[in-house]
Amino acid sequence: MRPSGLLRLLAIFFTLMATWFFTHTYFKRTGKTINIRGLLDFSSKTTSEKHSRNKCDNGKKCPQDFFAFKITSGAANVVGPSICFEDSILMSGVKNNVGRGLNIALVDGVTGALKKHKYFDMYSGDINTLLTFLKEIPENTLVLVASFDDPGSKLNPEARKLLTNLGSTHAENIGFRDSWVFLGAKDIKGKSPFEEFLKNTPDQNKYEGWPEALRIEGCIPRKVL
Repeated sequence: MRPSGLLRLLAIFFTLMATWFFTHTYFKRTGKTINIRGLLDFSSKTTSEKHSRNKCDNGKKCPQDFFAFKITSGAANVVGPSICFEDSILMSGVKNNVGRGLNIALVDGVTGALKKHKYFDMYSGDINTLLTFLKEIPENTLVLVASFDDPGSKLNPEARKLLTNLGSTHAENIGFRDSWVFLGAKDIKGKSPFEEFLKNTPDQNKYEGWPEALRIEGCIPRKVL
């Protein structure tokens, strides 16, 4: 064997021995072991944390002392609206507690607890019941509203004024088959930033006879007394 070949063999041998010695000494001293399950669990945990789900499936996580919400209006007269608050579905077609007209949920602005919910048929003229409901909303109450089918046919000036006082910008304009989602409050000062409104316009409607469904989501600060 040539000297150069022998040198290469000795180099490989000493490299292997040094690697074995380092590995043996390191793991023996630190007590660490390679655990495939641990690596898989860590990978799974990292992936889960990276893709963690937010409340109400919102796009952003709400900071501490904020409530998460999502409000979706009905789609035409087929798919009912949905109101989610702090990851709890308060009203939806699945829960079978929504109806054509205005769907309203009242939530305690301090605790986040549901106070009551009800839908009001604005096509048939459920206006007196709506007026009583709006007038009896207590202080420190969040008001979440979603339209379905027709929210405005029978809305009178008094009802529109009460909704405006809750922070709505568009309550005065809601009409036949318009789409509307809104979050306001009993004691709000000024206008709510959480509102979307779309007029029923035949040549622009997404559905035949109805505009597209609307959705708002976000975080609202917890009321501190």
